[in-house]
This record gives sequence, structure tokens and C-alpha cells, in this order.
Amino acid sequence: MSNKNLGEMISSLRKEKNMTQNDLAKRMNVTDKAVSKWERNLSCPDINSIPKLAEILGVSVEELLNAQAKQENSKVDEIINIALIGVSLAMGICIVITSILKQIDVNNAITMLGIGLCGLSIYSLKNKKDKQ
Repeated sequence: MSNKNLGEMISSLRKEKNMTQNDLAKRMNVTDKAVSKWERNLSCPDINSIPKLAEILGVSVEELLNAQAKQENSKVDEIINIALIGVSLAMGICIVITSILKQIDVNNAITMLGIGLCGLSIYSLKNKKDKQ
């Protein structure tokens, strides 16, 4: 279960117990739409309901919270990836435009190119590590 995010974990545990989303919703005193959102990672169960959810699904609170933490970390990683690519692209565009306008000297262009290449290198190494 440790490789699953919270939604996947809730879904698989619910199915192992031969429960429908509606069955789980009734036991949790929520709507089946809420359970559906949990399983699709569109929302998370209220923190106060985690112990009850863990009990119903037959796992520890710690297991559910670890899955939730993993899900939040993946969102942070996604934001970092976008920022790395964005900065690298911005540096490249800036070099091209300022070169065309003859508003940049060689030293500044090399510095900006280095920043852009560093961003792309970090992005590449990070994603290579994530795939391993």
C-alpha cells in the first residue's frame, strides 16, 4: 500500500471489503459524491474523520496519513518541476529578445544561459531520480 496515494488507497481498501462508495459514505456519514472525490484525489477526508475511516477500512491512521503526505509531496514536486522549466524557458527567451534588441552584453547573456541550463539540469536529474 505504501506506493499508493490516499485516493488509490481508499478505493482499493474499500473494494477489498466489497463495499460500494455508497456503503462507505453511509458508514462515514458523508455523501457518495464525497467518497468519489476522495478516491479521485479531488478532495481529502476531514482530519477528524481519519480515525473512523481507518477503522472502517481496517488500516492504521498512520497508514492513511502517510498516503496523504505522499500525495501532498507529489503536488509540491509538480510545482517545483513547473518552476524549473519556467525559469529555464524565461532565461532563454530573455537572452533571445535582449540579443535581438542589442540590450545585453556577453557576460550577462552567459550568466542567464547558465541559470537556464542549471534549471534544466536539475529538472532532468530530479526526474531521472524519480523514475528509478
